[in-house]
Amino acid sequence: MSKFSLFGKFSVQEGERDTMVEILLEAAESMENVNECEIYLVNISETEPNTVYVYEVWSNETAHQASLTLEATQTLIKRAKPIITGMERIGTLQTRGGKGISHDA
Repeated sequence: MSKFSLFGKFSVQEGERDTMVEILLEAAESMENVNECEIYLVNISETEPNTVYVYEVWSNETAHQASLTLEATQTLIKRAKPIITGMERIGTLQTRGGKGISHDA
């Protein structure tokens, strides 16, 4: 069993990090009832005031791609676009298990 995991970095305009965090936390909340999304964590770094990191774990990559088409996701993307100055996919991983991960086949 392996899951699709994604570690991403959003760079935002000066002073907009908290706004981006709020938008991404809304995204995390919108994933509460999406069973294929197992983990959606929003993170900041004390040394990068214009950066927000997101770590996601999905049942598979197809489920992640499908989530990007949801109406709630599209609305949040539209809100975030004006303040985003860059996006980077730090890595995609195959999660094998651990605390917080379901063991479904």
